[in-house]
Amino acid sequence: MSHHQITQGNIVTLFARYVSVNILGMIGLSLYVLADTFFVANGVGSTGLVALNIAIPLFSLISGLGMLIGMGGGTLFSIAYGRGDTSSFDRIFTQTLAVTVAIGAAITLAGLCFTREIALLLGATPSTLAYVVEYIRVILTFTVAFMLNNVMLYFVRNDFEPGLAMAAMLAGSLFNIVFDYIFIYPMDMGMFGAALATGCSPVVGMCILSFHFWRKKNHFRLARCSFSGSEILRTLSTGLPAFITEFSSGVVIFLFNMVILGISDELSVAAYGIIANVALVCVAVFTGIGQGIQPVLSVNFGSGQQDRVRKVLALGCITALVFGGLFLLSGLLFPETIANIFNGENNPELTQITVQGIRIYFFAFLLMGVNIVFSIFFSAVGRPRPSFCIAILRGILAMIPFLVILPPLLGLTGVWLVIPLAELTTLAVGAVLLLRTLKQMKAD
Repeated sequence: MSHHQITQGNIVTLFARYVSVNILGMIGLSLYVLADTFFVANGVGSTGLVALNIAIPLFSLISGLGMLIGMGGGTLFSIAYGRGDTSSFDRIFTQTLAVTVAIGAAITLAGLCFTREIALLLGATPSTLAYVVEYIRVILTFTVAFMLNNVMLYFVRNDFEPGLAMAAMLAGSLFNIVFDYIFIYPMDMGMFGAALATGCSPVVGMCILSFHFWRKKNHFRLARCSFSGSEILRTLSTGLPAFITEFSSGVVIFLFNMVILGISDELSVAAYGIIANVALVCVAVFTGIGQGIQPVLSVNFGSGQQDRVRKVLALGCITALVFGGLFLLSGLLFPETIANIFNGENNPELTQITVQGIRIYFFAFLLMGVNIVFSIFFSAVGRPRPSFCIAILRGILAMIPFLVILPPLLGLTGVWLVIPLAELTTLAVGAVLLLRTLKQMKAD
């Protein structure tokens, strides 16, 4: 797409194109973990499912770091594009990739040296330790690939190729699903097989994304350049809310695991694992909406098209509300079906616990999507502080008081109530920050 199409074209058409392909792509990306959950639950058993849930926070950290750098670099690229600053394109891309490789390599080296300690820190028990170590050792090996794939997705999407980004995400997820089955069932590779399929998936995605460099429409390439420290800091600060949104999901899973084990048993952790992994797909849809509108927001903001910025934001919030209502309705109507998909041992107690959680937890989706759209909107228009506030509030701060107070009083019901109440608190704060930001933008 040209600069003219982004800043002057039909806003609804732009919105539909970018959001639809990003939702599909993000659903595909979220299937990395969901496919592991399904095949591990049915091919390894409930102990493997608990181990996978314990290991997910590490995956969220790695994915979140890729999103931090990619979202930051991609947003700076789009704003520069909107302003016509073509001289900075190659520098932004090159230094973003260099930072990604450096951080990813450091994590791999440190992680492989202390794999067992990391597993224990994540909450591995004697019955799950071997499974957790086996899974995260493979994931750590592919850290650079996970992060580079995320960065490339953001840049290709911001370079007006959302369809190619979607194709890359879907191809990687399809590979993961097929080889999860092959490695776990015919080859009987257990947790190692699940991790190996997941680790190879971003490599497949990057192969698809590499086609972007063969196209004449490509606006960035690797180049020799002097790095800008201030620009790198802007990249990291702009992408920080995206990191918090992704990584906080892992932190939440870790904290919930600890709280649940304090009031119940490992079967309840397995039930929460089912709910948390289904929630990852719902969050992926909301993130797809936010990431879909981000390039359109950033380019129009850079071009001074504030009316179009507000229209795109409104469309994003409405779409998030619609999807949130659909997710809630599915949880209220079909909780047993959702629970039994991941109950390979047909344990009736696991189904009962999961159904109870779904009926309460899914109310969070009515509000969650709008909060995610708010956070990405603030980043897209160069307002990292309110974006950080929304991300840290819904990710951790608003949740902690409820997590401390409710489970001891209400048991597992209190656990399931934590996320809906945290999202409600965040929405109230986000609405105030949004009104203030829109007034500032109008004044500017």
